[in-house]
Amino acid sequence: MFYLQGSQMLQVLENSLRKHLPETLKVYGTVFHMNQGNPFKLKALVDKWPDFNTVVIRPQEENMQDDLDHYTNTYLIYSKDPENCQKFLSSSEVVNWKQHLQIQSSQSSLGKVIETLGAINLGKVKHTQGFLYMILETAKKLAPSLVDTNNLVRSSDKFKPINQELFKFTSLNVTHAALVNSIWHFGGNEKSQKFIERCIHTFPSSCIMGPEGIPVSWGLMDHTGEMRMAGTLPQYRNQGLIYHVASHQIQTLDDLDFPMYGHVDRANFTMQRVVARLAHVPMPCTWNQWNYEPL
Repeated sequence: MFYLQGSQMLQVLENSLRKHLPETLKVYGTVFHMNQGNPFKLKALVDKWPDFNTVVIRPQEENMQDDLDHYTNTYLIYSKDPENCQKFLSSSEVVNWKQHLQIQSSQSSLGKVIETLGAINLGKVKHTQGFLYMILETAKKLAPSLVDTNNLVRSSDKFKPINQELFKFTSLNVTHAALVNSIWHFGGNEKSQKFIERCIHTFPSSCIMGPEGIPVSWGLMDHTGEMRMAGTLPQYRNQGLIYHVASHQIQTLDDLDFPMYGHVDRANFTMQRVVARLAHVPMPCTWNQWNYEPL
């Protein structure tokens, strides 16, 4: 195992991961922000260097003190040899299988190894999979070969302009975390709210403030650079507000030259419609999350 320290090593890692997009997308997005100051205090581990097979991004040990907090205890994994990375991932120095944790990856092929390790460590694994998209502006820069006009998700749906007398664009602050948490599909608990607070405090966000003076629609970014946790209050849905939030967020992040991507649940037809209107680029791989719980 090699712990990559210093800006030079991490920049080499970022450049290498870029060559293997889109399968590296979750890890690439994370390492990009590690090279922008590493605001989430993450560490990069590889099985060998510089010609690595498997890379794992995880928090520093001192930040993983809560054994039940899988939002903090998150691992981002990419492997050039997903069928033979079990030995590396089984090491307690790489993954702490005594904790509740989650693993995210753009490689569904890691599933067999993760299921096996879950069983070996006497725990249960839940796999969630979704469609993975790269925002068009990012795809043009990072993976132009994937930008095929015949491949773009497009829609003729029209969203009416925002009523600027009722709604104002702004950003979230940490006092809004409970509101975001209340309707986030993966949230709804105290630990997820702390994670959302950290994301709001650390990264740019976009929201639409309603006439009551509270956010009615929003989108933010997590520590992997993914656009996530988007939502609209139930009473304001079906007005196209999330489309306007996403457009605003994309412009904000593009101005910062951040790589932009996101996932959509297979059953979330509303967001699939928004994605189609925004002409996102569908990836040939999927968004994957494995939640592990020791028994």
